[in-house]
Amino acid sequence: MDLKEIERHIKEAMPDASINIQDLAGDGNHYSATITSSEFNGKTKIEQHKMVYNSLKGKMGNELHALAIKTKEI
Repeated sequence: MDLKEIERHIKEAMPDASINIQDLAGDGNHYSATITSSEFNGKTKIEQHKMVYNSLKGKMGNELHALAIKTKEI
């Protein structure tokens, strides 16, 4: 799964999201994502991370090996 596909899935679930994704190892399997969205407002970090994982529609652990997530509220 490439950067653009990860971003597309997150944007579909959270259209107002600002997303910064980095390929940590240069192998297309280990990414770090910082996501800022108003949809995170009032939610715990666990709830925010679940929202991101849910946006990836089951690809986490399959097509996408590792994704470190940092979420921010607007």
